[in-house]
Amino acid sequence: MTANVSASDRFAGSVKDAAIAGAIALGLFGPFIGLRTTADIGGLGINTRWGALAIAVGVVFLGRLLLNLFVWRTDNPITGMIARAMPKAPAGGKFGKVFGPLMLALAFLLPAITAYMFPQHNRYILDLAILVLTYVMLGWGLYIVVGLAGLLDLGYVAFYAVGAYSYALLAQYFGWSFWLCLPVAGILAAMWGVTLGFPVLRLRGDYLAIVTLAFGEIIRVVLLNWYNFTGGPNGISGIPRPSFFGLEFSRDENGFAAFFGLDYSAIHRIIFLYYLILILALITNLVTLRLRRLPIGRAWEALREDEIACRSLGINTRNTKLTAFAIGAMFGGFAGSFFATRQGFISPESFVFMESALILAIVVLGGLGSQLGVVIAAVVMIGGFELFRDLAEYRMLVFGLAMVLIMVWRPRGLISSRQPSVFLKERKAVGAELVGEGHG
Repeated sequence: MTANVSASDRFAGSVKDAAIAGAIALGLFGPFIGLRTTADIGGLGINTRWGALAIAVGVVFLGRLLLNLFVWRTDNPITGMIARAMPKAPAGGKFGKVFGPLMLALAFLLPAITAYMFPQHNRYILDLAILVLTYVMLGWGLYIVVGLAGLLDLGYVAFYAVGAYSYALLAQYFGWSFWLCLPVAGILAAMWGVTLGFPVLRLRGDYLAIVTLAFGEIIRVVLLNWYNFTGGPNGISGIPRPSFFGLEFSRDENGFAAFFGLDYSAIHRIIFLYYLILILALITNLVTLRLRRLPIGRAWEALREDEIACRSLGINTRNTKLTAFAIGAMFGGFAGSFFATRQGFISPESFVFMESALILAIVVLGGLGSQLGVVIAAVVMIGGFELFRDLAEYRMLVFGLAMVLIMVWRPRGLISSRQPSVFLKERKAVGAELVGEGHG
């Protein structure tokens, strides 16, 4: 009888808590989902969408109730069953040794596969793959700062913007080509990384996150208001496209198709851009893996675990932090330069805080110690955006719900094991729960 009463009390408390969450959601979502302004002849009008508001509030209520009943109960057998059912990476990194090469082979063969199996959607699939690989490269760059050095950076999009505007401005004012601007954009982004690193050398945790967030916003506001130099809100258009060893992807007789005796097709440039970002991402991956095994990489990991102990070992924490910011920013600059040449147009609206949040979410959800996890998270998150694009405002609701579920059942990320850079006799995977995440 007592057990039944306690169960009833627990259910009543869960319903009450879910009702409170629903009421809060009603107050928050009411102005944004329930009301929409429309432009009429006589001025602005307001349309009500009570059905959409009811669905949003209902999802919040139901989600909170299910969390209370099945997830946040310590004696619930369902939670344990789900945790046991979740896939775990086998010891020794066997999962990565098999799955990684398969993904790499699929990436190289993707243009041929899509052309054969989905000829009508070939352009769309390749464009989406380019976008995913861009975020993979950005995730691997931020992985150095957050995953290895343990420095929480919320303004990473600033380096992305510096790389994009560096290429656009150098091409506009000096006529430089993409291949010449690419390393320059990375170097300039690295310099801004060092510029950010110096003021935050003594900051940790939330304070570090706030300063890096402010830095990202400062860069965006400067780009928005320096109209004579950056074009302000109008952005920069007509950014030159990259060439294939001097061959432009055009219809003339000196173009890529004419040189190789092919019929001209606009898909040639898309395929070239796809392989270009794939190679840039792989270079980022290889350099990151190599740096992690070098003394500087081990210093980053020591800094992530305990900065005081790191200093006691004689490691220069100042230089360690600066190198992490600089190298991570450099790869962000490379990705920004590619973004500018792919789009042909850039504006400050492309480098808002949501971009930093998305890149950080990719790194965290994939697993702070796993580069393969970054790839999986980028495919799921960026591809998920596309799958739910037709759902309009519900897209962000579904996206947020999916992130909550992942963090509830996989709090250490999709791939939560780490491969040690130093080992005795045999390399063994280390559980993420035994390794400090690092908070700057």
